[in-house]
Amino acid sequence: MDTSGVGFDYAGLRGRWPVPAGRVSLRRCSTRVSLEGVNRPVIDRIIRVDHAGEYGANRIYAGQMAVLGRSSVGPVIQQMWNQEKDHLKKFNELMVAYRVRPTVLLPFWNVAGFVLGAGSALLGKKGAMACTVAVEESISDHYNSQIRTLVEEDPEKYKELLQVIKQFRDDEREHHDIGLEHDAEAAPAYSVLKTAIQLGCKAAIFLSERI
Repeated sequence: MDTSGVGFDYAGLRGRWPVPAGRVSLRRCSTRVSLEGVNRPVIDRIIRVDHAGEYGANRIYAGQMAVLGRSSVGPVIQQMWNQEKDHLKKFNELMVAYRVRPTVLLPFWNVAGFVLGAGSALLGKKGAMACTVAVEESISDHYNSQIRTLVEEDPEKYKELLQVIKQFRDDEREHHDIGLEHDAEAAPAYSVLKTAIQLGCKAAIFLSERI
């Protein structure tokens, strides 16, 4: 499958993006994670869908930057995109460490994510930020659900994974708030746009967990 837009290197997983300044650096995931006692169906589902989600988020921001990269809001979008690149890099490592295959839908999310990002950006800054609010709210809510699942399973056994998900959840919340600060709610038909995007996110999550 061609995922060159963001670069899923399942065999080598070479680090391609620096950790943004001011962030807590997560240590590189060991490729020798012990899988003894791991609830494979749960972990496979979590890592597969999170990798797909971060992949899709990268494509959304790529689409927004293609349209608004030279505008006044370009640096704000780039900053959020840099964090999403860091998220994807980490889940690339976790895919190998936990021996999880990626969703077969990556080529579709490659195109759909870019189209969503570019399409929302064509509505202007407010449209792009409305998209950001909708997507990041959906992702952070999903991360919260995963945190509850892992805590119920065994918080000590999944300590590293919980750390990753909690940090990324906080990053998504920050992106959500940045979107609100940049007039997302003033976008045309904001409520309709947000609802439509979040329905799409729910469908993407459902499919990526299973396929």
